[in-house]
Amino acid sequence: MPDPIQTDVLIIGAGPCGLFAVFELGLLDIRAHLVDILDKVGGQCAELYPEKPIYDIPALPVVSGQGLTDALMKQIEPFKPIFHLGEMVEAIERIGDPAFRVTTDQGKVFETKVIVVAAGGGSFQPKRPPVPGIEAYEGTSVFYAVRKMEQFRDKRLLIVGGGDSALDWTLNLAPIARRLTLMHRRDQFRAAPDSVNKMRALAAAGAIDFKLGQVTSLEGDAGVLRAVNAKPDKGDPYRVECDAMLPFFGLTMKLGPVANWGLNLAEDLIPVDTEAFETNEPGIFAIGDIGTYPGKLKLILCGFHEAALMAQKAYHYIFPDKRLVFQYTTSSTSLQRKLGVI
Repeated sequence: MPDPIQTDVLIIGAGPCGLFAVFELGLLDIRAHLVDILDKVGGQCAELYPEKPIYDIPALPVVSGQGLTDALMKQIEPFKPIFHLGEMVEAIERIGDPAFRVTTDQGKVFETKVIVVAAGGGSFQPKRPPVPGIEAYEGTSVFYAVRKMEQFRDKRLLIVGGGDSALDWTLNLAPIARRLTLMHRRDQFRAAPDSVNKMRALAAAGAIDFKLGQVTSLEGDAGVLRAVNAKPDKGDPYRVECDAMLPFFGLTMKLGPVANWGLNLAEDLIPVDTEAFETNEPGIFAIGDIGTYPGKLKLILCGFHEAALMAQKAYHYIFPDKRLVFQYTTSSTSLQRKLGVI
């Protein structure tokens, strides 16, 4: 067994909530390491919609997923967190009170007093449409996420789906695409009404095409898409010429090893209290989408609130003999020195 890495807190997940937890812990002189299965920080924001606008972060009228990630990374710079990316936590063992030994699939071992699970909904993968041979086009002409909008400039795009992602990307990509077609199996949507209204206005003006139906087959060679064949519930089959297809059928979330960590689970989520967002295991917390409690809202801003209260409780595990004095960053010179602003 390699020598264990010693840390005050191990955060599992480097999405927005995990990153902000670094900030709240850092204000209390608590050191943190972060482990994430992805090869970069930012979680779903950076992986699935880095350029998609987010409108409900306080004081930021609009920010992209990558922009939010970059801002959080800048904010936590003073606390020098250490990231272990492309790794998955496989096992958690209690070795003290409080103390845990955590091992990853890469053989890395951590010893920590506190664990914060900020793993979103667990590991995730897009739902693949049931279209024969679609695998050959994935990553070349078929994409399940938009990481760079510019790659679709002047392309003939087909977006398939009826949820928020499909409608959002229809509105965002329509101005740069050579031609954009939205396809959904029915004329009803699971997206925000305002987005649906804007899409219908674009279709009525001839700026985009909207078609009812489902993709039945793909045409192309060597992963390069030329067209798709589709069929509506009623009517004749038809063909849509396109250079790229973006299917947005949602995500399949898998807890993976989280299910084996000895935590209470409720429908693949981790129940926590609302005082400190602690699980049934003392010293293990869950914040962000993976935690659940009465009245829970799966919003980034709620995860930030959860991180703040978690840090207050974690302090007592890390420094059991110290008294915690609550301070404000606006008036505390000691906090401002930690942040490097004075």
